Amino acid sequence: MSSSQSLARTDLPRVRASELVGRGWLNTGGHDLSLAQLRGKIVILDFWTFCCINCLHVLDELRELEAAHRDELVIIGVHSPKFVHEADPVALRAAVERYEVHHPVLDDPDLTTWQAYTARAWPTLVMIDPEGYIVAHMAGEGHAPNIEKIVAKLIAEHDAKGTLHRGSGPYVPPESTAGVLKFPAKAVALDNGHFLVADAGHHSVVELAADAHTLIRRIGSGVRGLVDGDATTAQFSEPNGLALVPQALREQVGYDVVVADTVNHALRGIHLESGVVRTLAGNGRQFMVGGFENEGRLTSPWDVMWSPVRQVFVVAMAGNHTLWSFDPVTGVCQHMAGTMNEGLVDGAADEAWFAQPSGLAVTGDADDERLWVADSETSAVRWIDGDNVTHTAVGAGLFDFGLRDGDAAQALFQHPLDVAVLPDGSVAVADTYNGAVRRIDPVAGTVSTLATGLAEPSGIVVQHDGESLTLLVVESAAHQLTALSLPGKLVGEILNTGAHQTQRPRSDIRSGTVQLEVVFTPAPGKKYDDRYGPSTRLSVSATPANLLLEGAGDSVELLRTLSINPEVSQGVLHVTAQAASCDADPAIEFPACHLAQQDWGVPLRISDDGDGELNLALLG
Repeated sequence: MSSSQSLARTDLPRVRASELVGRGWLNTGGHDLSLAQLRGKIVILDFWTFCCINCLHVLDELRELEAAHRDELVIIGVHSPKFVHEADPVALRAAVERYEVHHPVLDDPDLTTWQAYTARAWPTLVMIDPEGYIVAHMAGEGHAPNIEKIVAKLIAEHDAKGTLHRGSGPYVPPESTAGVLKFPAKAVALDNGHFLVADAGHHSVVELAADAHTLIRRIGSGVRGLVDGDATTAQFSEPNGLALVPQALREQVGYDVVVADTVNHALRGIHLESGVVRTLAGNGRQFMVGGFENEGRLTSPWDVMWSPVRQVFVVAMAGNHTLWSFDPVTGVCQHMAGTMNEGLVDGAADEAWFAQPSGLAVTGDADDERLWVADSETSAVRWIDGDNVTHTAVGAGLFDFGLRDGDAAQALFQHPLDVAVLPDGSVAVADTYNGAVRRIDPVAGTVSTLATGLAEPSGIVVQHDGESLTLLVVESAAHQLTALSLPGKLVGEILNTGAHQTQRPRSDIRSGTVQLEVVFTPAPGKKYDDRYGPSTRLSVSATPANLLLEGAGDSVELLRTLSINPEVSQGVLHVTAQAASCDADPAIEFPACHLAQQDWGVPLRISDDGDGELNLALLG
């Protein structure tokens, strides 16, 4: 969720890096670190928060760089949380293990170091040279090729000066807390009474016996990768969602289960009898910007579910805030809902905004099918009706969350990751960061709590035999599946532990006329690509919409005059900028080109002494 005002420059004046201050350190063997200890190394500070899909993309982008330059480069994760749950040191420790973070992490719950480095977006990357000076500051994802060039340049420069010190860094791996399962994500019930579990931390899919504990078999070698083959040689990378293929289609398509293989940006198919795994969609490369036709690429599919009415699998494409469909007969995967803008906007499915959709369920029949979506970053539950119109059942936006039951219009969740339909048509919600299972009654328009005290519930399997009702909950951070027996009338407890807003500094601007400018800086060796017309695009909107009296909409220029409503005290300005650049060397016959895009959600406070300018920067 790259958002808010941010810098993205490599031409910074020589400024000393600020000291790293926080609550403590992880992955250092219990030792604190200082910048003085890192002198002689190239340092990359990765400001992240573990809810953020863009931050997870950056972790994956940095793996290769980290491995290639382990003697010269030290990456420091600075964890600056968005949600209350993310400020819990136990939850952070679990997240560092879950996402295989192989470098030191500073716990920065009060955003002390975040503010010292003027970070305004998740993720933000800051590069520090071996003498302790800041040399680059960039927001968002997709910077790995440019970082590689800067690292190479710094290695050559500081080798020549004698200021580069090679050798091992301060990383100390932690002990694993996992057992048979390691951060399981979601599960489905099989026809034989067993359960199939996406064992994300072990990069595999596991079959458990009817007791939901005994291991029957593991599909996947357990090594992170994208390899098809039998159960012992196939490879996954943090699989999350699972869906059974309808019985009538299994013989025709040749597989029984569809897997949302998240970090591989792929859908995989499993033939249960043989254990053979095949790739159905995606090629292992992430879908980036440039439209919905993107060479067959996907981006972080988080869940998958069969729609009987649509006769396709619906895919929650968390990585670019959209929903896609996958037709198992034709093999076609295509865009279905969402604009790739991150936020909470209802309306026609192709105009609606989502924010990391992570869980799916279907309720109703052919005349009234509802597609339910756990929209995690807005802490919302949304639904799409049979006319492809998006509605919000619960949720207020990107920065509002909490645990509050009662009227659905006022109820709050905290980063829910799954939804499941109960026998009476109500919806169970895995309210992940609240450690709870909640229930939405769409008829009464109310929310209640069914269970609390769970360790990051991320999946729900409903078991109903006509009399008893049990929810099998995937407790991801406890590495287990837990059975919850529910009362027949499904009346939950009414809880209210308070509402929260993300504690991130707001930008003060004045009402009336404000100048918005996005400054595009091509990467080293690149220049503007204006051979075929304008190479830039700027899109601006706001929440609430009446924050902007003038200035919303799309244009080519990266400069916009805004008119801010004096009757609105605060809100969020949504800005999306695109700019194309190509190799600058005229000797290159076929220059390589790159389309840069950055999304900002800038929290604003309107005040009489606020700024009349808002400057954002985009790195090519």
